[in-house]
Amino acid sequence: MNKNIVVAIDGYSSCGKSTLAKALAKKLHFIYVDSGAMYRAVTLYFLRKKIDLSNAEQVEQALQDIHLNFHSRDYQTHITLNDEEVSNEIRQMPVSEKVSEVSALKIVREEMVKQQQRMGKSKNVVMDGRDIGTVVFSYAQVKIFMTADPKIRAERRFKELKAKGETVTLEEIFENLAHRDYQDTTRKESPLKRAKDAIVLDNTTINREQQLEFALERVRPFLI
Repeated sequence: MNKNIVVAIDGYSSCGKSTLAKALAKKLHFIYVDSGAMYRAVTLYFLRKKIDLSNAEQVEQALQDIHLNFHSRDYQTHITLNDEEVSNEIRQMPVSEKVSEVSALKIVREEMVKQQQRMGKSKNVVMDGRDIGTVVFSYAQVKIFMTADPKIRAERRFKELKAKGETVTLEEIFENLAHRDYQDTTRKESPLKRAKDAIVLDNTTINREQQLEFALERVRPFLI
């Protein structure tokens, strides 16, 4: 196997990036790094500490106090924020409503990119996010850009949150995704866009097994 293979998966919110990335990493025995979870964990910390996003000094100091780590348990990847397990809390609506605004901050992105690049320097990794193939790992051997019909994305997210017992409406989810799409694609720092050499994967009408096979076909040539 070639040393240090990187698979970058980018795309819109609730397209199933993490689902695919986790399945691919498990199949290939690669390390899975959820960059979105990192930004969500930062957002959670900022919300808890009531950080003023317009105060650069406050933001910079807060970032110095944040320590993120990934660990596997029961074949699932979990994230800790200063040694506290926050995998479920970061998926709740208060964080979802603020994460695009937080991740648009240049200083936040610079710090997270540094951490992500360190993770991918010496290991085979699958990483998903918004700017993995364009900024974090522009040299990635495999780049996939995921998309899906907005209504389908909202329905998937709605079912996911309902299963966790959250009280939300489909309309709220749809509006949240539309707002995040706008923020992600128009932000000044590392906007969401398809890398020129990325392969588009539209999973509107395909299942998880089919999208996993799609990704595996793109990675297999680098495993020889």
